[in-house]
Amino acid sequence: MRKLLKKFLHATLLCFFIISGIYAQDSLDLKPKVFKEFKLLDNANTRFNFFFNTPNRYIDNSAYDWLDSVNLYLNESEHNNDSIAVQKYSVVQSQIHYDLGDYDKSLAIAKELYVKKENLGTDSKLIVLNLLDTNYSKLELYAKQIEIRKEKKDLGITENIAFYDIYSNLGLHRKAMDDYFKEEKKFIAEDDFYGQAVFYNNVGNYLRLDKSTPTALSTYKKAKGFVDIYLNDVTKIKTEKQLSEANHLKGIIEGNIGKCHVLLKQYKDALPYLERSVATIKEFNAGKFSSDAVENTLEMAECYLHMDDLEKTTDILSNTITPIKTDNILKKYKLYASYYNRTGDYKNATAYLNKVIRIKDSVSLNQSSLKKQQLAAVVGQDLEYSKKMMEQQKQALEDSRNEMIAKDERINIVFISLVFLLLGFAGLVYAYLRIIKSQRLIVEQKHIIEKALVEKDSHLKEIHHRVKNNLQMVSSLLSLQTKNTRSKAAIAALEEGKSRVKAMALIHQKLYQNEDLSVIEMQGYIESLINSVQSVYKKGGHNINITIDAEGVELDIDRAIPFGLMLNELVSNSFKYAFPDDNADGKIYIHLRKIIGQEGFFEYTDNGIGLPEDTEVRAEASMGIRLMNRLANQLQTSLNTDRTAEGVRFWFNFK
Repeated sequence: MRKLLKKFLHATLLCFFIISGIYAQDSLDLKPKVFKEFKLLDNANTRFNFFFNTPNRYIDNSAYDWLDSVNLYLNESEHNNDSIAVQKYSVVQSQIHYDLGDYDKSLAIAKELYVKKENLGTDSKLIVLNLLDTNYSKLELYAKQIEIRKEKKDLGITENIAFYDIYSNLGLHRKAMDDYFKEEKKFIAEDDFYGQAVFYNNVGNYLRLDKSTPTALSTYKKAKGFVDIYLNDVTKIKTEKQLSEANHLKGIIEGNIGKCHVLLKQYKDALPYLERSVATIKEFNAGKFSSDAVENTLEMAECYLHMDDLEKTTDILSNTITPIKTDNILKKYKLYASYYNRTGDYKNATAYLNKVIRIKDSVSLNQSSLKKQQLAAVVGQDLEYSKKMMEQQKQALEDSRNEMIAKDERINIVFISLVFLLLGFAGLVYAYLRIIKSQRLIVEQKHIIEKALVEKDSHLKEIHHRVKNNLQMVSSLLSLQTKNTRSKAAIAALEEGKSRVKAMALIHQKLYQNEDLSVIEMQGYIESLINSVQSVYKKGGHNINITIDAEGVELDIDRAIPFGLMLNELVSNSFKYAFPDDNADGKIYIHLRKIIGQEGFFEYTDNGIGLPEDTEVRAEASMGIRLMNRLANQLQTSLNTDRTAEGVRFWFNFK
């Protein structure tokens, strides 16, 4: 039994791995092959645009694979004497060498291209200039870097020549930060969260390099907050390239936060940031050489070394990409020396310490004097640029001064002309002042009148409010009287009276609630009136479908009160008599419209049992019908009644 169970489990696991393998293969096949797509393109221009517009382009194949293909295309183009294709592929070739960290080769190609800059297109020229700028920076050739930046300014690519990053590379981090704040902060919009993240990350770098670690840490955290807001902002559509750049920036910022924790000897706090940083940079900067990734990996090794996890330390140091920067090489050798010292391998520890000493001696002998020369050259260039800017500002001030003098002369001529003109029109001015005085009196009188009108409106609203309250009190008294009355006829009469009082009270309520005391909006009034009547005839009104069509019609109080009382009678009669079986299909339609000129039209229909045959005889004895006829007379019209196939129709025209 156990053997059978084991065989079954083995078979199940085998099937699982086969299916997983097939699924994984399908998943891999579904991933976009960027390099393959690049090679399928048919000309240099499309390949050029694809290369520079594709974020994370080395995700499938290494930069060396790309370089091999580009070299083949370049050789083919040279063989075909296609100068435009040669130029395009050479720009791509220079960029790939830069991505691999081969700055000398990248610079050599870019310099050769820029010798023939008149043949370069706008896009190619900008890319080559940026490659020259960044390569000179990586190779610490700052005087050459400034020349390229002057070229950018002359071509209108940039407005000013920036020196702050060069000052920082030469060790003047505080001056770099001050210049950076002065030059860049004013151009960053408050809602540019990506720009804010870049700005505060750079400020944090200058502070960290200037040994202001706690301040740098808080600045990096501010930068991380901005990049998180940018990435989580779903209201703005972002391209794949923008998302890739933002995530790469986030990885760099998290690495910088980790470096600050290391400087503060907070190794456990540093590790998560450093690990996330390295993973993010590798994901969104795949295949490119990254000094940040190298530095963060070395910082991780330092954390594990201080935490006595020697196995992790040696694993990280063994797998670290070969550093290019002298500072990173020194750090790697120092970590190896510390590692071998802790493991008791003093021979290797001494060997690495000797390497550190040799590099430091070489740097101190060669670079110290070179940095001084470069600093002197940069300061000289900066002073020269500042002098030119001052001369330009001085010339601008001189031009402005000459323009002001010319303007003053023109103003003097105009002023003299105005004096004579004013003397000629002195009488008119006097008359105008008299008119102004009269207008002021008119304005004051208008203000008094408007104030009186406001007070009048306030008093009218108060009167309507009190009338409404008094009518509600009458309604309440009728309700009390109803409770103390046993006669059904008396109760019905009191309820009718109460309904009529409520209809009038509702008019006054609508008036004092309205801004315009002269008219009542009838759609809302009719709806409120129907609700009021339904509250009186609870049983008879709730199954009836009532349609009101009076939108946009307004009546003054002289017409609204008789109209409301008449409508109250009609609705009450429908509720009481039209639907004796409480039919759920009962319908009432109320239509009120202003037609040609100032004439109005009213129509009321229901689909109840209709009017009895002896309606005319009853009309003489019915108070409700007599009341409606009198109300129609007040509206200067007469109430018309039609029997229909279903129910009854009342209508009239009124002025």
